[in-house]
This record gives sequence, structure tokens and C-alpha cells, in this order.
Amino acid sequence: MVNQVGLAFLSASLGMLFQRMTSPEVLLFIKGRKPTKVLLWKLKNAMLSVKAVLEDAEEKQLMDSVVKVWVDELKDVIYDAEDILDEIATEDLQRKLQDAESPTLVRNLRNSFSALLEPFFKKVDKKVEELLDRLEDLTKQKDCMGLREGVGVGGKQYPERLSTSYVSQSDTFGRNEDKEKVIDLLLLSDASGNERCVIAIVGMGGIGKTTLAQLAYNDSRVEKAEFNLKIWFCVSEEFVVPNVMKSIIDQSATSSAPSTEDPEQLQVTLQKNLTGKKFLLVLDDVWSEKPCHQEFLSQLLHYGTRESKILITTRNESVALAMKATATHHLKFLPNDDCWSLFEKHAFRDGSSNADPEIKDTGRQIVKKCKGLPLAIKAIGDLLWFESNVERWTNILKSNLWDLHMKGTDILPALRLSYKYLPSYLKKCFAYCSIFPKDYNFKKDQLVLLWMAEGFLQQSEIETMEEVGNRYFDALVSRSLFQQSLETHESGFVMHDLVHDLANFVTGQFGFTRLEGDNSKEIGKMTRYLSYFHRSSDNFDKNIEEDLDKAKQLRTCLALDYEGGSEIKMPRARCLSGFKLSNSISKMKHLRYLDFSNCKDIKRLPDSICMLCNLQTLKLLKCWKLERLPRDMWKLIKLRHLELDETIKLQEMPIQMDRLKCLQTLSKFIVSERDNGSSNIGELGKLINLRGNLLIQKLQNVRSANDALNANLKDKRYLEELVLKWNPPEEVLGISESQRGVIENLQCHANLKSLTINCYNGRGFPDWIGLLLPSLSKLELLDCKYCNALPPLGQLPSLNELYIVGMDGVVTVDPEFYINSCSFRNPFGRLKLLWLKNMPNWEDWFHLNVQNEVKTYSQLEELYIENCPKLRGRLPVHLPSLKILRIYECRHLEASLSIESFPVLIRKGITECDNLESFAFPEQHKHDGIVNFNNCLQELRIYRCSSLMSFLKEGLLSPLKVLEIDDCDSLVSFPLDLFPNLKSIQIKRCENLKSLEQHDGVDLAISNIEIHGCPNFVSFPKGGLLAHNLVSFIVKNCESLRSMPDEMHRFLPSLCYLELVNCSEVESFPKGGLPSNLKQIVIKRCKKLIANMNGWDLKILSSLKWLEIIWDVKLEDHVEFFPGGLSLPTTLTNLKISSFGNLKSLDEGFQKLTSLVQLEIGECPKLKYMPNGGFPTSLSFVQAWKCPLLNEELKRKEGREWQKVDRVSNILIDLEHIKGDELPACKSPYDQFGSMDTESSHMVPDQYDPVPPDNSIVKLADDILSLIGTTNIC
Repeated sequence: MVNQVGLAFLSASLGMLFQRMTSPEVLLFIKGRKPTKVLLWKLKNAMLSVKAVLEDAEEKQLMDSVVKVWVDELKDVIYDAEDILDEIATEDLQRKLQDAESPTLVRNLRNSFSALLEPFFKKVDKKVEELLDRLEDLTKQKDCMGLREGVGVGGKQYPERLSTSYVSQSDTFGRNEDKEKVIDLLLLSDASGNERCVIAIVGMGGIGKTTLAQLAYNDSRVEKAEFNLKIWFCVSEEFVVPNVMKSIIDQSATSSAPSTEDPEQLQVTLQKNLTGKKFLLVLDDVWSEKPCHQEFLSQLLHYGTRESKILITTRNESVALAMKATATHHLKFLPNDDCWSLFEKHAFRDGSSNADPEIKDTGRQIVKKCKGLPLAIKAIGDLLWFESNVERWTNILKSNLWDLHMKGTDILPALRLSYKYLPSYLKKCFAYCSIFPKDYNFKKDQLVLLWMAEGFLQQSEIETMEEVGNRYFDALVSRSLFQQSLETHESGFVMHDLVHDLANFVTGQFGFTRLEGDNSKEIGKMTRYLSYFHRSSDNFDKNIEEDLDKAKQLRTCLALDYEGGSEIKMPRARCLSGFKLSNSISKMKHLRYLDFSNCKDIKRLPDSICMLCNLQTLKLLKCWKLERLPRDMWKLIKLRHLELDETIKLQEMPIQMDRLKCLQTLSKFIVSERDNGSSNIGELGKLINLRGNLLIQKLQNVRSANDALNANLKDKRYLEELVLKWNPPEEVLGISESQRGVIENLQCHANLKSLTINCYNGRGFPDWIGLLLPSLSKLELLDCKYCNALPPLGQLPSLNELYIVGMDGVVTVDPEFYINSCSFRNPFGRLKLLWLKNMPNWEDWFHLNVQNEVKTYSQLEELYIENCPKLRGRLPVHLPSLKILRIYECRHLEASLSIESFPVLIRKGITECDNLESFAFPEQHKHDGIVNFNNCLQELRIYRCSSLMSFLKEGLLSPLKVLEIDDCDSLVSFPLDLFPNLKSIQIKRCENLKSLEQHDGVDLAISNIEIHGCPNFVSFPKGGLLAHNLVSFIVKNCESLRSMPDEMHRFLPSLCYLELVNCSEVESFPKGGLPSNLKQIVIKRCKKLIANMNGWDLKILSSLKWLEIIWDVKLEDHVEFFPGGLSLPTTLTNLKISSFGNLKSLDEGFQKLTSLVQLEIGECPKLKYMPNGGFPTSLSFVQAWKCPLLNEELKRKEGREWQKVDRVSNILIDLEHIKGDELPACKSPYDQFGSMDTESSHMVPDQYDPVPPDNSIVKLADDILSLIGTTNIC
């Protein structure tokens, strides 16, 4: 089968081929070689003869399978012709390189060149003759098929439509009612008590299911519903449970998913991350009807709280039924009026139809043909946006593609038309994207470089090829063929699955994607583009090698999301991310794109790689062991992008880097300390096209200021981010007077947006930093320990972020910091973030006079002052936009913290405030200002305030959601009822804290409580702790506590996680038992409680999954058998017992634990026997350590005890695998509940976070002092 889109692809290919045939390079190289010239002329004429009938073929032979074979053969000939032209261009380039390398020798041998090239030309002539024979057969066939010459749509140039390259969520019409219904379902509490809540959106492809799900997912009401986790995953046609699990884990935890592929271990981690959480999970584009997948969803819901929801989108009602959706919303066709509104927005340049009435009438008829499908309307509207001629609109309306049914596809007619009328230069770019699997998130920059490698980008005199590629990309976005990914909001793009079907159809058998586990498809000999997507599998590697052996003419081979290694061979474009380096790489002379990123074992690239004279892009990101680059890198004369980020062991650059005239990206340049064999900084001077980011390292090796001047940074107008880095001061010999001259001559261009100066070892900064960088938005001055003054930065008009760290020599920040002699505007007028850190000798911070000071820092939102122990004086008097204030280890700083100073402060922290006694609002502030303040304050952290005794009722801390109190020795009691909206509280190391108080009997909103290291804490509120929303309850190292809160089973119905550690006086759980919703219990070294564990009665806890009991092997215990009299629920999946000195045997009670998956036993020196009858069949992992009597027999893998565990798939004894090789995915649930996951934990870049691990709560956010007045806070 063939259709217009396939033939349009051919037309575009032929056009590009003709351009290459007549290029000056080819014509000059074959000059004087008449046979080759004649053959190429014949080839062009033969191609023109075939091209003339393509449009006729699309009109007459749309459904003829014979024509399909004919077209595929023609495509194959075109590809082969392109390869021949590439060989000619490559041979020409290699000759020029030889000329440049040995010009004298070449001149002497010039007369011999024709003889040397004779074998090459004979080879080319033979290939062209073979192509002519094939074309002759195709020409005869087209005559037999009766194809006639004609004229089609081809080659019109369209104006480029402006596009932001982002998909707007507001680009929806007629879906408000649908959105409200879905949101109601998401927010509805199931009064029946049924925990399972799967909601389905059902509708045909292109009708807007994903858009509707996104609108609901991002709606402010859903945000306010306080889901602990919101997770989005696109399932697509294959519902691969491990992939879904890994994505959920990645989005629900601070660390990435474990590398294991074992579903059982992933399940353990998944359970840990979701247990006790209210989550919203969107599974987009679900196709599976398998019961196992429904069971998986049900299991996920049982991990979370009852309010958790799963929202799926699917085309098929049967999928919703199979997933046991409790509610289904059927998405119908868009109403006619809304169809027209959507069409108007996309088809008319002003967004409305104030146009020719005839065009308007034609447009309405076109809209009717879209049959209410938003995707079709947007695609055809985006196409017509470029057309203002009514005749073109009429042609599109009357196209027979509207009525053509294409067997075996769901491609919308509107999409076929959209492709047919694409400019020819976009057709191949679009079709190439079929190389990505469905729903794959691709990056704009990477795709543009791949297009460039394939030769799809037209040369331009006024644009770089990258700029041309960006324009092409934006054009495809503007036509709704690409859309921004819902999973990667910043830079990822994706194709709708129906659009992907179109790209696949256009590419046909010339593109091939191999997915792991899919062996149903066979790669063909015509395949030019191959991609494969998987995690890691030896069998899969073998499949790929077989594919590569069959596809001899490959142009692109991409390994997508690969985590393993083998060697492969292919030309033109190659992505080897994660692979081992192949020694045969030098043979790939047509290679344009080479990606070795994440090849962590590569120490050196082979010198032969420099023979890749066509190479345009070389990526070496995260090659952590890479030590050197090849000496002859200069031979890569077409190299445009050299990416070296995170090559931490790379020591120097090769010589003659300045010969890489095409270079645009050079992410790192290292100045060598040697005179020979490596590049000098001056070589940067000739790389005039550098753009993007540049890091220059080891600047202490610059020999003179003149060398720095030769780098010519001030003329590099396209650089956006620059890092100037010297070695740390401890690695150089003190102050270097010569470095002032060096940094003076490293002046940057005025277009620079970000500058970092790191470890500069001169005394002062150059004037150009504060005077000549009008576009600078981010400045970092890091560890410049010998500089004794800051440059005048206040007048930088665009400065948005300023980091000053490790400036040991600075004693005073004087008024010159704000102004300079050349200008005076409001200082730091656009600054939003100011970070002052690790300045041990800083004493004085001068401010401008009051009149000018109120205009300073007018937009500052975040202020961090850390580890400045000598700093005196005050903060700036007026910070009207400040939202976050963090002060750490600044004992002498005084601050006036009034409402007027910080009217919108959201987070503030105080540390080591010895004079703070109580929190209350003074009388003069109990008026209008307090309302504004209450609407802002959400997080408060108090650290080492030894005089803090109480929170007064007048404090009115109603908006507070997160509270952390640490090391406040005078605090005796804490009034919970003063914080009606508090969600999370941590009280740590408050030595004299005795009680939590709750007087009013009001149900608290709190969901997390942790009390840690309070040795005198004795009681919870009398009568019980009323907190129906409490999910996590942790009490550690409270040796005086005698009992847990009363009525836990009634007052804490949502409790999922309970942890008690070193509470030695607690004897039993409260009367009535524990809440039935508990999923995880951890009891450690609570001697009286564990001694009475036979009375725990855990069997009634039908939701319990995880139990951990740790005694103290040094203490006497009477437990000889386990579980013994302890009744356990059958739902238990994970059990850990440790440090029982008298435990001798595990008993038959284990056979009742029919859901048990993981068992860990440790430090039980007398344990010798496993349970008679063995373990339940569900058990898959057993770990035992420091159990010498038992472990000795298990290590021998024989005997009675071994037979009891032999069936278990993974056994780890004393940290040694004796069976299987998988470690448990997690060993303690504390990782999930042990620390509060608050928004503020991500408010600061990691590289600036000064807080040591044990002081992790000091993220410093406190607003109350705003209402206290002048206070010594540090």
C-alpha cells in the first residue's frame, strides 16, 4: 500500500538528492573525471524521470500493493545514491586534510593524485551503474503501471508561524463540564468505605483524553486536596509493570529507583514509598485488559490511604471494565460551536474568523469533516494558518484523503493532509521521528543534532544549521505534530500516538524500533534507522547484534535509556550512551553524531577516532574516568559540538584546538601547565562561534596576562554561561599578583547571562564585573579567599541571583557594593536571591541611607546568610518581596523583624537565638498587618534557642503547616491546639520537654508527628490524641515515656506508620489496641513493651504489611521461639527480627504468614532451627546475619535446616549471597517516614546547602519574629 504521504516523502528526498549532486564540492572533486561526471548526470536524469510521476501515482494507485513495492524500491535507490554522494564528499574532505597536514608533500605529489584516486572512482562508477540499472527497471515498471507525469502540491515555501514551543493548557474548548466531572470524581470521598477508586476517561484517539486528564491533574482544587504524591505515567500499548513501578518510585522518592529488575524487590520499595500516602496516580493511554494489571492497581490503592485515586485514560470501554473502574467518564465529540472556536484559534492569524466570508464558509465545512476530534481540528487548523488563498482551502476541503480508509491504520485524514502540505524541508525531519518509540520523551537539542547528522537541514547564509533546525522544530510544534511532554515539563517533547502512527507510516520499513521483550518483528534489509529501548538484558543485546548484521545500510542507531554494554557497528549517527568503546569506530567515516555519554569505563578515546572527518557532534558527558582526548582532535574539522560535562578526570586539552573553526559547543577547556603537547588558553581566541556554556579550568596555569587576552572572551557574543575556575587555594602557593592581570583580560562579552568565578587567588576583582555586564542575571563568587572587597554589583541592571561564598578576606561590605561612579539606579533592583555564606571574617554590613535603602532589594525573595560568625549590625530595613529568610550560625547579627520589613515572608528560620523566650505578637501588631502575615506563614524552624519556653495563645499561628523545633532546652510543653492547620511537627533534642497538650478537643489536621531525643517527655494529651488525619507517628529516645496515647484505635484511624525506639518504660499498647489501618510497625529496644509482645494482638490489623522488632542482645530476654504467642496477621509481607539473645527456633507460626515475601533475622546467637514444615511459598528473600549456629549449616547448603529454605529464590547469609544475587530493595521503612518531606527541602540548590547531616532540620524558615520587633537572633 502507498499513499500521498509516502510519495511526498519521496519528493522531499529527491529534492535534497539533486541539491547534493550539484553541490560545488561534488562538482569540483569530479572535475576532469568524465566517466563519473557522465554517470552522475545520467543518474540525475533518471531520477527526474521517476519524480515526474510521483504525484500521479498518489492520485491513481493509492491502494495498490504493487505500487507499494515500487515506491519502496525507489526509496532504497535514493538512499543508496545519497550514500554514494557522501562517499565522494568524504573522500574529498580526507584529501583536503592530508593537504593541510603535509602541504609540501602534497604539492610534490599533486600530479599523482589522479592515479591514486582511480580505484576510488572505479568503485563509485560501478555503484552508480548498478543504480542506473535498478532505475531503468523501475522506469519500465512505472510505464507498465500507467503512471503519468503531473504536477502536485510540492515545494511551496511557507512563512514561519511564531511559536513558543510549549503546549498551552488553556488551548481547550468545550471541556469545562468534562473537567468539572473528573475533578469531582478525584475529590469525592468514597462514603462506602471501599478503598479501591479507579477512575477512567474513555474516548477514541485524538478526542482529548490526555488533555482532560492534564487539566484535572493541574487544577488548583486538586492541588489543594493535599495529595502527598502526584504521579503521571504514560503506559502506552505495552503495560510493563516493572517500568510502571520504577516510574512511580522515581516520582515518589528523593532517590532514583533501584537498578534491580526483580518485580518482588521493586514491589517492596513501591510499598515503602506509597504506604500511608494519599496519592493521585495518572496512567495515561492504557490498553491492557489483563487481570494481573487490575490486581496491580488494586494493590497500589491498598498501599495508600483511602482517599488515594488512580485515573486512567483509554480508548476502550473494555479496558475500564477490566481495570474495575469505580467511575467512568466517557469523553464525547466536541460540540460544533466549540469545534469552530478551536479551529479559529489555530487557523486564523488573529485567532478569529474576521476573514473572507468564502474562506469562513469553507472553513466550517472543513471543521465538519474533522468530526469533533480536537487533534484533527488543531492539525488542519495549523496547516491552514499558512494559507490565505481560498482556492487552497477549497483544494484541502475537496481532497479525497478525507474519504480514504487506510487499512490497518487509525491515521486521521486531517493528519494525512497536514503532512501532505508540509513544506518539503520538514517532511524528512518529521518522518525521522518514527525512530523514537511511542510516547518517548525526546529533547529538542538532541533531535536537531540528529537531523543535522542526517543532512536534513538546509544551509543558510544568515543562520547556523542549529538555528535552522530549531526553526524546523518550532514549525512542527506550531503544526501540533510535536507537543510538550506532560512528564518532563522543562525540555521534553512527545508525539501523540496517532501522529507517531503517521510518522511510522511515512517511514515504512526504512525505520525500525526494537523494544525489550518484543521479538515479533524482523528487521528488513532496507532499514536505515534503528532504535532500541530497554534496561539491560544479554538476550536483548544478542537480538540487537542480529539486527545490525541484517541491516547493512544503517544510517542511525540509537540506544535509548540503555544501562549495559556491548559493541555495535553502524554509520552516520550513533548513540552509544552506556556502551563500551568499540575499536572499530574509526571505520565509520560517514559518522556525524557520536554519543559516548555515561560510558563510565572509558579512560582514553583511540587516536583513530580522529579519522572521522565528517563528525559534527561528539558527546562525552559523564565519562568519569576519561583522562585524555586524542592528540589529533584538530582533524575533526567539521566538529560543531564537543560536550565534556562531568569528565572529572580529564586533565588537559589536545593541541591545535583553535583549528576546529566550526566548533560551537565546547563545554570545558582545561589550561595545561605544560608547554608542549596541549592547548594554551590563547587557542580559544580563534573559536569565534562558541556559544552556550563554557567552563575554563586550571586558570592558575595561564602564563601571562597576554595569553588571557588572546582568549578573546570579550568578543564571544554567543556565550551565555561562563565559569572561570582556578585550582583551590590549598593547591597553589598563596596570593598570586599575576592573576589580577589574567582576570582583567578575561573580560566577557556584554551578552553574558551567567558568570562564576571560582577559587580566584588574586587580591581584587576586575572592574568589568560590576560595570560591563548589562545582561548578567546570575553571578557566583566562590572561594576567592584572598579578595578583601566585593566588586560594585548593585548597578548590574539584570542581576537576578547573587552567590557570595567562601570570601575569607572580606571584613566589610561597604556602600561601594551598591553603587559605582558611572551610574546610580535603585541598587539590586531585580535581585531575587542573595546568598552570603562561609565568610568567617566579615564584620560589618553597611547600608545606604534610609531614603535610598528602602529602594534597595525591592524584588528580593530569598535571603540566606550562613556561617558568618563575626557579622554585626542589622539586616536591610525593608524587604517588601522577601519570602524566605535563612540565618545560620551568625551569633552577633541583629535584625529588626517587623511586619513592615517582611510583609509577605513565607518561610524563615532561626538558629542559636539564645535570648528568644516566647512567641507572641506584641499588642501594637494585633491589627490589619497580622491578617496579611497569617496568610503567608507556612513553615517555621527553630534551632538551638535555649531560652524558648512557650508559645503564647496570642501568637495566632493558624496558617502554620510545618514546624520543627530542635535543641530548645527550656521548652517544657507544646500546645498542639494553637496550630489548627499544622500538618507536620518534629520536636528533637528538647531535654526538658514533658508533654504535648490539646485542650479544646478539636480534631487536629496534623499528619506527621515525630518526637526524638526528649529524655523527660512523659505524656500525651489526657484522654487521647485526637488527630483523624495522622498518618505517621514516631517516638524515639524518650526514656521517661510510660504509655502511648489513649484511644489510638478510635482517635487515629488513618495511622499507617508507627515507630517506637528506645522507649524503655512503655509497657503495652493502649487499651483497645492499635488502629486497624496500620501498615508498618517498627519497635526497637523498647524492653518492657517487647517483653509483653504476646499481648500485642496484631492479628486484628488486617492492613499490616511490615513488622520490625529489634531487641538488645546485651539485655536478658525470655524469647526462645518466634512468633510463639505473638499472633500475626496473614497480610504481613515483610518481617525483621533482631538482637534476641535467647531465641533458639522459628516455629510453625510462620506457615500462617501466607503473604510473607521478605524475612530478615540478625544477631540471634542461639538461633539454630528454622520452622518445621518450612516457610510459606510466597517467601522469596531470606537474610540472616550474626546467627552463627544457623548460618554455619546454611552456608554448607545441606542438612535439615537448608532443606527448609532451599525453595527460597534469594538467600543472603552474613552479607554473602549463597543463592540468587538480588539484595532487598529496602531494609527499613524509616527512609520514607523518618524525615518530613516538605516543600522547603527543595528550595535551595544542593551545592550551596551548608547544613551537616545531623542538623538537617535547619532549613531555617520562621516568620513569627517579624512581629516581635528587634531581636538578637543569632
